[in-house]
Amino acid sequence: MPIYSQEDKILLAIEAIQLTRAAGQKLSVRRAAKNYGVPESSLRDRMNNRPRRETTQPQRHKLDAIEEKTLLQYVIEQDSRGFPLRLAGVEDMANLLLRARNGEPVGKRWARRFVDSQPALKTKFNRPYDYQRALQEDPEVISEWFALLRNMMAKYGIQEGDLYNFDETGFMMGMITASMVVTRADRRGKAKPVQPGNREWATVIECINSGGWCIPPFVIVKGVYHLASWTTESGFPGNWVIKPTANGWTDNQTGLDWIKHFDKHTKNRTKGVYRMLIIDGHESHLSAEFDDYCKQNNIITVSMPAHSSHLLQPLDIALYSPLKRAYGDEINLFIRASINHITKSEFFIAFHQAHNKVFNEENIRSAFQGAGISPWDPDHVIKKLDVHLRTPTPLIANPSTPPPWQSQTPSNPQQTVSQSSFIKIEQLSKGAQAMAQSITILTDRLRTLEDANVALAKRRRAKRTRVQLGGALSIEESQVLCYGQLSDSRVC
Repeated sequence: MPIYSQEDKILLAIEAIQLTRAAGQKLSVRRAAKNYGVPESSLRDRMNNRPRRETTQPQRHKLDAIEEKTLLQYVIEQDSRGFPLRLAGVEDMANLLLRARNGEPVGKRWARRFVDSQPALKTKFNRPYDYQRALQEDPEVISEWFALLRNMMAKYGIQEGDLYNFDETGFMMGMITASMVVTRADRRGKAKPVQPGNREWATVIECINSGGWCIPPFVIVKGVYHLASWTTESGFPGNWVIKPTANGWTDNQTGLDWIKHFDKHTKNRTKGVYRMLIIDGHESHLSAEFDDYCKQNNIITVSMPAHSSHLLQPLDIALYSPLKRAYGDEINLFIRASINHITKSEFFIAFHQAHNKVFNEENIRSAFQGAGISPWDPDHVIKKLDVHLRTPTPLIANPSTPPPWQSQTPSNPQQTVSQSSFIKIEQLSKGAQAMAQSITILTDRLRTLEDANVALAKRRRAKRTRVQLGGALSIEESQVLCYGQLSDSRVC
């Protein structure tokens, strides 16, 4: 038996009033409101051609009822298939429906309000938060580190533009980081999105400057040879570096290769005599070769206390989490295009796009500010250590509402006419609208699939030409080797 919204019931009541008046009878607004279970004031407003509140708040109700239902069904379907949408995905689908009728796009918070307004949906993280780092926080240790950093900066005359932070972060090429996704409201447990099968590891070393810029990333992947396709398909700028290693991890030699890469891109931008590099305690950053190179080239390293990078390291504070989310968004685009195995080619493309979205001047400056380093503000970090966990206050349940109106056996001729005519015409109209909107979504999905598969086929057909055995190569260096045809053997 169909269930009608309040708007449906108001339309029924209006039609009943109009039909009875046309037949020379009279049905009062008060009586019609009672018969159809709607507020009398709302019915009078509509009879007097006063617009609905929804139509006067376009930012709140961008989609009409049929479009919202189409979007709701799409979100639920994606969740049931193991592809729960993020809020950004809900926003994209809403804008797709609006573009089909030349409507204005939704606002930034529209998707959140839409999900909150739908009893059938909810948002949840697909993994629990890890509190283990919090157990290692010690205000005294943090204060001592800030004092050490201040003394070192004064001792070596470190200028504002000579302060750097570098660290590495890992990616499983086909794995998506935890994120807020939209699921059915009746789902139990954590959301488990479908993820591509490739768990091959890749490592990226990033380095940022307190002035708001970064040096070119240093990308480490599992492999033996450099391949020409990495240069032609990645889209990386010429000064980005790729290095294959046995497992895609860093080691002492990689650490030494990176510090030379750092020196190359920063020595001509030094304002004072020394450059300061804030690092963690990873062994590849503490090797004798690494330390010796730093001393010979006026690079001062300062190591953070153990288990404190989430408080003190600018990269961890403001950049790596958004980078992982942006990378996950790019991988989701491949998944939606039915590309379910992420190779190095797809990884390079996804990482390049994610890096460009996140590593900008505003975010980099915010990272140093959040770490209390630039501008100098240790209290900004130390005061965070006074926050205590508490049990959240339970949400207050919404007050009960009367059950929605349902079509029933008519009790008078007017109800017989109004119900039958309204239901038939309205169902036909809504069905046609829903079908058109479903076609819009399917057309967009088909276009996405076609574009992605054309690009995938091109990557798969590319020759796997070896460029060099191991070592770190910038894209520019690799291009020189490729164009010079120094190696043309192929990987089987």
